[in-house]
Amino acid sequence: MSYLDTTLLNSGTTSSMFSPLRVFLKDARHAFKLDELGLEIMMIALPAALALMADPVASLVDTAFIGHIGPVELAAVGVSIAVFNQASRIAIFPVVSITTSFVAEEDAASKITSGDTESVEYQWSFPEDTEAKELIPGGDYGEHVYTLSLEKSTTMTGFRHRKRIIPSASSALVIGGILGLLQTLVLVFAAKPILKYMGVQHDSPMMKPACQYLTLRALGAPAVLLSLAMQGVFRGFKDTQTPLYAIVAGDAMNIILDPIFIFLFQLGVSGAAIAHVISQYLIALILLWRLLRETDVLPPSVNDLQFSRFLRNGFLLLVRVIAVTFCVTLAASMAARQGSIPMAAFQICLQIWLATSLLADGLAVAGQAILASAFARRDHSRATSAAARVLQWGMILGLVLCIILGTGLQFASRIFTTDTNVLQLIHIGIPFVALTQPLNVMAFVFDGVNYGASDFAYSAYSMVLVAIVSIACLVVLSSSYGFVGIWIALTIYMSLRTFAGLLRIGTGSGPWTFLRS
Repeated sequence: MSYLDTTLLNSGTTSSMFSPLRVFLKDARHAFKLDELGLEIMMIALPAALALMADPVASLVDTAFIGHIGPVELAAVGVSIAVFNQASRIAIFPVVSITTSFVAEEDAASKITSGDTESVEYQWSFPEDTEAKELIPGGDYGEHVYTLSLEKSTTMTGFRHRKRIIPSASSALVIGGILGLLQTLVLVFAAKPILKYMGVQHDSPMMKPACQYLTLRALGAPAVLLSLAMQGVFRGFKDTQTPLYAIVAGDAMNIILDPIFIFLFQLGVSGAAIAHVISQYLIALILLWRLLRETDVLPPSVNDLQFSRFLRNGFLLLVRVIAVTFCVTLAASMAARQGSIPMAAFQICLQIWLATSLLADGLAVAGQAILASAFARRDHSRATSAAARVLQWGMILGLVLCIILGTGLQFASRIFTTDTNVLQLIHIGIPFVALTQPLNVMAFVFDGVNYGASDFAYSAYSMVLVAIVSIACLVVLSSSYGFVGIWIALTIYMSLRTFAGLLRIGTGSGPWTFLRS
């Protein structure tokens, strides 16, 4: 060690400089330890990951059935699914993310324990540098008191919990319902112009099946958006099992109805869309039934809904989602412009790429819920430990997925299509799908960590910069290298997303300034 290094170390400069980066290595030797924190993360992350995986898996089932109709239908449905999913993300993702954080903060503050009598008061305060302070009505950023009570009941225990009144839950349902109806109207009446923008020309053989599928899927938008809004509420309650049960039931219905409508009733792509819509309404009904048992969705007054804080923070995440959506949608559009064969191959690779990496969103949900509660209590030690643990698990998960996809996808690709030309392009895309898994996982986990810290502004602005660079790469590389160029650009895109998340915590800035102390 040089004299300069020794001097810096003794003076504490080196320690201060690198202390934020140490969060990634905090208790790394105990990364697999199922202590209280590890169990809590697992209990939230595992059901959340399975629930998040369920819908892409259902889309993969649709893709597998439709792939046996023909490559034109497969490509058409691929474009339609890309349009519908991205429209849904733009409409509801900001609401889901904000709802999870806000409900977690409100629930942590107002939770009562079984066996308490009469009324119990809880006091808490919010960090000055987070968006959590907006939860306080009237802009009072100091301590705020919630008073809840237990009601007498006829149960054997003698007491029961009064239904929770969580304003954020009520707000999310209202916004989700309105956005669902708007999405239906837009997609039904503007299906052809949207598909044309995506590269499907009016005289293309893909236009008719794509339009049929997209129009029918649009009828399920209210159910989809309401379901997602309710999932945000349950995540805030740290209950990811209820959404899992509902989604599994709905997707099982979809898998059963797919072959019936597609082949038995000979409805083709329309049958696949109808089956999917039925399954989404089933999911929404199950979630609503469970939510009504736990929460009073009708607040005392309209003012309690506090739409203003949803709109302020929702706008920031809307900007972020539009940037993300534009990148992915542009990639699909570039593939569609190359013809039905490249689009079919891209659709299969993209669905697998997203479905597997969405496992990381389970960790992101767990990190967000735990961090939101920790920041609301100003428990920086728990916030640091939770962030470190989910990031460590994320890196391990990414490496595992990389190995599984790299070795197994060569053989599994024939499940989705038997077309030789499509399979040839899929095999070209497999290395990109596999090798980018660690990047994908870390990017998603960093998102959850930032949302848990209510760092919505940084998430939005950094994503805009990432999108600008990524869009330029997509345009240049796709025109120069075609199918391979699209995947190179997507790899750059995920690398930049991961770096943006690393930069915030690694520099100890924003809500993470306490890491430098």
